Amino acid sequence: MAARKIIKERIPTPERPPEERIKDFKEVNKGYTFELAIKEAERCLKCPYNYAPCIKGCPVHIDIPGFISKLVEYQDDPDKAVREALSVIWRCNTLPATTGRVCPQEDQCEMNCVMGKVGDKINIGKLERFVADYAREHGIDEELLSDIIPTIEKKEQSVAIVGAGPAGLTAAGELAKQGYNVTIFEALHEAGGVLMYGIPEFRLPKDIVEKEISKLKKLGVDIRTDHIVGRTITVDELIREYDAVFIGSGAGTPRLVNVPGVNLNGIYTANEFLTRVNLMKAYKFPEYDTPIYVGKKVIVIGAGNTAMDAARSARRFGVDVTVTYRRGEEYVSARKEEVKHAKEEGIKFEFFLNPVEFIGDEKGKVKAVKFEKMRFSDELDSRGKRKIEGTGEYTTLPADTVIIAIGKSPNRLIINTSNFNVEHGRIIVDENMMTSVDGVFAGGDAIRGEATVILAMGDGRKAAKAIDEYLKSKKK
Repeated sequence: MAARKIIKERIPTPERPPEERIKDFKEVNKGYTFELAIKEAERCLKCPYNYAPCIKGCPVHIDIPGFISKLVEYQDDPDKAVREALSVIWRCNTLPATTGRVCPQEDQCEMNCVMGKVGDKINIGKLERFVADYAREHGIDEELLSDIIPTIEKKEQSVAIVGAGPAGLTAAGELAKQGYNVTIFEALHEAGGVLMYGIPEFRLPKDIVEKEISKLKKLGVDIRTDHIVGRTITVDELIREYDAVFIGSGAGTPRLVNVPGVNLNGIYTANEFLTRVNLMKAYKFPEYDTPIYVGKKVIVIGAGNTAMDAARSARRFGVDVTVTYRRGEEYVSARKEEVKHAKEEGIKFEFFLNPVEFIGDEKGKVKAVKFEKMRFSDELDSRGKRKIEGTGEYTTLPADTVIIAIGKSPNRLIINTSNFNVEHGRIIVDENMMTSVDGVFAGGDAIRGEATVILAMGDGRKAAKAIDEYLKSKKK
């Protein structure tokens, strides 16, 4: 038998050209066709389950070689190939259309891909997205769901989940599949959490998130929006009414820079800016009653994924956008793909600038930002990063709008109205994701601070397993 030829180069996914995509909020990446997906899937070395580094790197432990193998095995029958692949993915992840788009695969499943030793790593995220998209477009996910639902053995016990973000949705799906009666309490008027308000339409279309959530509803999950836990209902009330509670309230409290002028008009946190644009569809004003002022020059402070989302959203209003960061480019924490897309779309980057003052006009509106120029020092911080220090030199950049994107903290309302052990604003949990209150579990940004969607989902899945074991022992 002839030796298998290894294809070293990754099969690229088509993308819309920058000059076209900056005029709207439609999705940038077009994803794989079936033919392209098979070509990429055939590159996979199909590492054994107990060895595969990609599985170890996935926070929800999807059998990645397993689902990719199904695509190749049944490639003569596209519908069957996708159905079999989706069945494998759904064992661990019920939101693959979402994770396939927004997961930082390059730092997780793809990071240790064995193919990377001889060529390009397998494009795992885009293959996962392809499976989910093809299944949705051809009704395969509905068929698979209709096969699963009759096999669920319903239980009498009930679980309350606080927050309909990635952690809460994942925990809800896992528990619903176990037969528990699950109710989600969501503060906003739409379920999805950061998937709906924080990630732009051009990266994660909202109709896809809604479709993912609809699957949970068909599994029997009751989602109650406009319920602010800590105000509308308390955690203590949930404890009395439900057999277990999961807190997945996220990190919705934005951080600000403590410098003069921060309260001037025209200064947004990225949280507010993205919520207005994404969840409230400000980009469709006046079709939707949510105007947003952007001006002609926008400065974004920060260099994480949220900063890129804010900058690229602002750019689509047809304005000049500059991203500023107090460190050098090598310390940018945003995904490389997002930085690449931002640069392609004409967004400028200025490094080693730290804001020291927001300058306003006579009407109290921001008109410029004063920065101190920074440089690296010889010292390292606790994380091994080179510290930075001021140079004593300053520069001023004009701005009609400033977006501050330097991170978020967990929701304090629940913490302040409950009796959890807390450290640095984060709820403390044990190895089973249980808080200091018996029967109350937590995960995602509520225990981590601001982190990734897939880490939150991993917490939700782990907590669901722990809740199942807790309720089984309680019943005995």
